[in-house]
Amino acid sequence: MGISACVMGSPISHSLSPKLHGFWLRKYGIDGSYTAVETSPQQLKSALDDLVARGFAGCNLTLPLKEHALDLMDEIDESARASRAVNTVVIRQGKKTGYNSDGFGFVESLKAQAPQWDKSHVVILGAGGAARGIVAALKNAGVEKFSFINRSAEKARKLIADLCLPKAEVIVTALPEDTTVLVNCTSLGMASQPPLEIDISALPKQAVVCDIVYRPLVTPLLEEARKRGHVIVEGLPMLLHQGRLGFKNWFGVDPVVTPELYLEIAACAK
Repeated sequence: MGISACVMGSPISHSLSPKLHGFWLRKYGIDGSYTAVETSPQQLKSALDDLVARGFAGCNLTLPLKEHALDLMDEIDESARASRAVNTVVIRQGKKTGYNSDGFGFVESLKAQAPQWDKSHVVILGAGGAARGIVAALKNAGVEKFSFINRSAEKARKLIADLCLPKAEVIVTALPEDTTVLVNCTSLGMASQPPLEIDISALPKQAVVCDIVYRPLVTPLLEEARKRGHVIVEGLPMLLHQGRLGFKNWFGVDPVVTPELYLEIAACAK
């Protein structure tokens, strides 16, 4: 009997994780399966219990489950503790351990697509589970200052307090003129989601513009940034790199992110 894992979230039909893990399962000749399960926050506890009962090796969690999962784990890794969000669950001997690989995936993607990125002032759009994982990793990478733009200023201030960011601020006006990296950590701009409405005209030309949305591959934000001459960072490579942690723990192989993998998954994202 093969090893089973899945991704849970709502909505889940857009997820490319089954394609990603399916590619690796075939590449490494592993007897296993990876599926997608529509799951609301209210269903999460019973859904996780069901995975344990059925002998699953674990799962990935996407919107809107990452923060809800924290209190449902038997143990949490430092990556989840620092970000206060879980995107990867590993089940061993009936115990659930929560990890957060969003930050690792984002930083690996950023280094690959914008190797000369400047750590002086990163502006984050959003304050949810993905933002928490990414900010925690960027903090560890040496970012000097963060600013946040979020519909709920209170939620952004809570993130700042939870992640111990004394120099951070919540902004409600134009983007700071000394921004060095702008990161969209929301689902706005994703296919079937509302558009992201933000004026990037104040950004200095050397600022790097990133979007964690990968459907479409080049979001309206990235398209506008590219037209203005900014270096852009697509969301798909983050997905590919963040998936490595779960795959290694569930299936026993640390998979490689290759151009062949990117092209195959990118074709599915169009």
